[in-house]
Amino acid sequence: MGILDEIKQSYRQGGALTRLIYINVGVFVAIRLLQVFFSFSSGSASVNDYPLLQWLSVSADLSALLFKPWTVLTYMFVHYDFLHILFNMLYLYWFGRIFLEFLNPRQLLGVYFLGGFSGVVFYLLSYNLIPVLIPQVPVVLLMGASGSVMAILFAIARYAPNHKIHLLFFGAVSLKYVALVALILDLISISALSNTGGHFTHLGGAAFGFIYGGQISSGKDVTLGFNRMMDGLANIFKPKSKLKVTHKRAMTDMEFNARKINKQKEVDRILDKIKVSGYDSLSKEEKQTLFDASK
Repeated sequence: MGILDEIKQSYRQGGALTRLIYINVGVFVAIRLLQVFFSFSSGSASVNDYPLLQWLSVSADLSALLFKPWTVLTYMFVHYDFLHILFNMLYLYWFGRIFLEFLNPRQLLGVYFLGGFSGVVFYLLSYNLIPVLIPQVPVVLLMGASGSVMAILFAIARYAPNHKIHLLFFGAVSLKYVALVALILDLISISALSNTGGHFTHLGGAAFGFIYGGQISSGKDVTLGFNRMMDGLANIFKPKSKLKVTHKRAMTDMEFNARKINKQKEVDRILDKIKVSGYDSLSKEEKQTLFDASK
């Protein structure tokens, strides 16, 4: 099996978090490779002259945005600098994994996209309403997944504030303090007027994540409508099968979480049995359950 085949298989078998990371990395590689050809053909290596970034990133100029409305979605997957995508993907992986310990993959996707949209709103408001930023409107562009990542961090920090993660030099730290430090860093960085749009986008993502975490804690999932809309759009472009398929009712979030807990209890029981009687004492079904859980 070639490298491309392995990547395709990994993408197909991976969950929502894996696919988000793959798409971000794939778009980054494509943008940088195409930029090589652009530089040779145009004789310019300037990022500001690179048309692909102009067509995929969000402009603070509302009149320009009207002609490129798709950018409010595509910008969440666009990175140009290596360190930018490296840290965004690391944070997406770390906080995404914690998110999935408590909530499901569809909710992760909903928070990623809606947090990104919220970040765009904060970005546009800041550049069009704050006097010191208005002169920069014609030249600034917004790109990157950091607003979406902040939404995921704040959503799970609000939902499970006392969940602890282990940080180098600091030891066990509650998620609520990690989110608080991230918020403070963005607030104090705004005054430097460097990457100001990025910091306001972070605040927008954080605001949505904080609200979402509170809503889901009370049993209200504001991503349901968005996910249904995205499913509808995806079905428009999906080839229709001639086979008749009987659809089962989709599980509710409560049913999904209960099923997840029951599976974990069964795995724990099997592991306890191994400790007492050894692996060979397991039945064929128990071995299969353990194998499925290890994927």
